[in-house]
Parts: sequence; structure tokens; C-alpha cells
Amino acid sequence: MVKICCIGAGYVGGPTMAVIALKCPNIQVAVVDISVARINAWNSDTLPIYEPGLDEVVKKCRGKNLSFSTDVEKHVSEADIVFVSVNTPTKTQGLGAGKAADLTYWESAARMIADVAKSNKIVVEKSTVPVKTAEAIEKILTHNSKGINFQILSNPEFLAEGTAISDLFNPDRVLIGGRETPEGKKAIETLRDVYAHWVPVDRIICTNLWSAELSKLAANAFLAQRISSVNSMSALCEATGADVSQVSHAVGKDTRIGPKFLNASVGFGGSCFQKDILNLVYICECNGLPEVANYWKQVIKVNDYQKTRFVNRIVSSMFNTVSGKKIAILGFAFKKDTGDTRETPAIDVCKGLIGDKAKLSIYDPQVNQDQIQRDLSMKKFDWDHPVHLQPMSPTSVTDVSVVWDAYTATKDAHGLCILTEWDEFQKLDYQKIFDNMQKPAFVFDGRNVVDVEKLRKIGFIVYSIGKPLDDWLKDMPAVV
Repeated sequence: MVKICCIGAGYVGGPTMAVIALKCPNIQVAVVDISVARINAWNSDTLPIYEPGLDEVVKKCRGKNLSFSTDVEKHVSEADIVFVSVNTPTKTQGLGAGKAADLTYWESAARMIADVAKSNKIVVEKSTVPVKTAEAIEKILTHNSKGINFQILSNPEFLAEGTAISDLFNPDRVLIGGRETPEGKKAIETLRDVYAHWVPVDRIICTNLWSAELSKLAANAFLAQRISSVNSMSALCEATGADVSQVSHAVGKDTRIGPKFLNASVGFGGSCFQKDILNLVYICECNGLPEVANYWKQVIKVNDYQKTRFVNRIVSSMFNTVSGKKIAILGFAFKKDTGDTRETPAIDVCKGLIGDKAKLSIYDPQVNQDQIQRDLSMKKFDWDHPVHLQPMSPTSVTDVSVVWDAYTATKDAHGLCILTEWDEFQKLDYQKIFDNMQKPAFVFDGRNVVDVEKLRKIGFIVYSIGKPLDDWLKDMPAVV
């Protein structure tokens, strides 16, 4: 029986291995991690991550051909294929700080694999890594190989959180990169045979190592670029009276462009987009391509501008001060159907409002108080390090309370901000909310989920990104 081990039981490793176990009952799959708490959660009835459909898949396979363990070395030693899905955070200090990927955890995993391996292994990059990481890992493994043969493959993930299980069941493509040698080609075939249990072979793309690594960064950069492009248009729409939803609909009807990733919002978030673009920028700079680096930097600058613009709009609308005012924050995760808060725009918006002395009341159906307090007290990029290496939250952020329903969050608030597009926010009783808020009552819709005209009829002053401005807002000072 083929044995697979995945190092890293996070958002990528857990769901991917669960689906492989489900689709390949003849393969033994072990997911390992040094975090005892995380592994205990995977073995419990409450999984450590929220993803629609994940519970069912894990419970069908756990105890059969899927296991979760902290005995990392044992399972790595026994495996034929080792997936490495550890964090690759952005460096916070030293060469390339703020842009380059920190490969500390990858290198540590590679050295451990070399130490414990007693048989030939295929080592698969599953983390998002900079181009040429495979070459570095290959050098570590071969210089410590003790006569054992290692083949390195790049198999980047293209999962969208909230739809990860359906993405795994029915992927657009599976990308496998390897060495163009007989041994490398054989390793590619071995991994292709795993995916071929359920993925049509014409959707399994085989490339060289560098193409596979770069394709992941390029795909995320292109998607983020689309969001920044439509967000830049949203600012122009507000200035001219155009409606960004109508503009994006018209643009998306062009078959060369298509409709996806054209929804204006308060900004993109998640674990990959910003990190991968910064990584791409660093690679371009290192290869003497400053013009290309500057082009991609602009995608992040527009994203930061959109968040700043949103905060400025809130403050300027409310008589240029939110000091001491209660502001309800509906949604903290970076998108609906996930509890993931990595790089969520909500962090920057909340910090901006706290900086202006607002009192925040936050509600998100999948994010707990500890996570929100941790996110608001952590420095940039610290989130991507393993929990036990993250700085402990010094103190809770005193101007923030976390509540467990939208009506409590909005009671006596001067304004409410929608920062995640959870379906339930469309169905709230906004008349009830209006009745219990301070007047004038403001709604700042960062995801364009509410019916603007309906809310205005109730009596709200509404700002919705990229939509024609409320008369009240037109009289406010221009937003910087």
C-alpha cells in the first residue's frame, strides 16, 4: 500500500489530504504537525478550521486510511510520498524584509526528512514558495541523503477558502512540476496517478519545477490585480456618479475578460494574495527587473488605498470624528464561509477606527474573541508563523468588544460597517437595527451586500463602495 505523509495540518494540508484519502481508499494518508492542540482538534468532533463539507470528508476516512498525528518522524520515515505544507511567511527582518519569503520552516522540514528517511522518497512542495525553492530543498536533501534518492516535485494548491472541498473534488487543473530527468518524470507520473483516481488526466498539467512554482505566484497576482483594478474604478464611480456594479457587469460580459473577481470591495485579504505579490516583487528586483516589480507593487498599493479610503469615508461622514462613538463591525473573516482572518481588510479598517478613538463592537459568525483580539494586537506578518512562535497578545485591545449576534453589535451604535459578505447580513431586520441605533444612523457597506435604496427609505445614511453617493455624503469634505 502506498503511504503518503503531509507535514503541516493547516488550511491546505488538512483538506487536501482528507480528499486524497476519500478518493484513494488504497492509499494510507497521515497528516502530521508539531502542534498538539491542532492535531487534537483534527481528531475531535470540532475541526480546527471551518470549511463547508470538510467535516463529512474527514469523518468518513478518519480511523480508516486517514490519520492525524504529532509523531512526525515516524510517519515521514514510513512514507513513499511526503507533502510539505508548512508556513512560508514574509520575512520581517534581514535581507528582503517585508517582501521575501521566510523559508525557515521549509528548510527545517527538509533537514528532518533527510535525517529520518530510510528509503527513497518523493518530496512534494505544497506550500506557496518562491521560484527556485525546490533547488534549495534539493541541495539540502542530496547533501544529507546518506545514499537515499529524493525527487522533488512542485504541486501548488489553487484552493479558494469557502469552496476548498468542491475545488478539490473538481479542480480546474492540477499542476505538477518536476525535474526533466528519467527519475523526475517517474516521480511526476507517480503523483499524477494519485490525482488520476478522480481528476481527468487532461486536467493534470505537468511542467518543469520552475514553471510550476511561478504559475502559483502568477495566478494569485493576476487575481489580486483584477480586484485592485475594479477597486480603483470604484473610487472613480463615486466621484462621477457611476455605479461600479453596472460597470463591472458590463466589463465582465466581454468574453476576453469574464465576470469573476470583479466585485468591488473594501479590499482583498487571505493568506496568499499579498504575500505572493510581495514575493513576486522581490524575485523581480533580485533579477534586475525594477519596472516589473513596480508594476506588481501597485496592485498592493491600490489595495491599501482602498482600505484607507474606506476608513476616511467613515470618519468624514460622521462629522469628521468617531472619537468615543460606538461603531458596529459586521464580519471579520476575509471572506464568507471561512473563519480565516489572515490579512483580512477588517484588521486595517478596525485599527484605523481605533486610531481615531472609536469604540468597536464586532460580530462574525465564525471568528472568536481570542482570534480577533490577537489579530488587532499583532504586528504585520506575525500571523503567518506557527502559533507557539507568535508573540503573545500583550493586552486585549480595550476599545473592542466581541459579541455573538448582529443586533447586539449594532445596539446604540452610531454606524455599522459590513466587512465580510456573509449571507446572513443580507437578511437582517434593518428596521429593528435602525430603531436601536443612534441618529443619524450610518451604514458603510464594504462588500456591497445591502439593498441601498431600501435602507435609505428606512432612514439610514448609506455608503456602498463604488455606488452613487448619498446626498449627505456629497456635502462632506473630499476623501483623501
